[in-house]
Amino acid sequence: MSKFKIEHGASKINLVLLKTNIEDTISQDIDLLASWSNNDRKYIVNELLRFALTQEEDFLKHKASLTTAAGRSASTARLVPAPAKATTEPAQKSDAAAVRA
Repeated sequence: MSKFKIEHGASKINLVLLKTNIEDTISQDIDLLASWSNNDRKYIVNELLRFALTQEEDFLKHKASLTTAAGRSASTARLVPAPAKATTEPAQKSDAAAVRA
C-alpha cells in the first residue's frame, strides 16, 4: 500500500464545485491537517480523494477499460469520412460586398 503525502503550502489548483456533506469528525481532521500542512481545506480534500481513488484497484481497472473503449471509438470515427456540407458562404460574402458598394 502506498503512503499518503501532503506537500506543505501547495494548494494552488483549479477547482470545480462539489456539493457534499462531510461528517463532523472528518471535517475537524481535515481542518487540523490543513492547519498543520499550511494548505487550504479544498486542497486537502482533493488530495485525500485523489489518494483514495488511486488505491481502489477495481475502480482503476474500470477507468482503464473506459479509456481503452473511448480510444477505440475515436480511432474508428477517424476512419469514417465526413459527409460534404453544402455551404452558402459565397452568397453571404457577395451580399456583404454589395451592401458596401
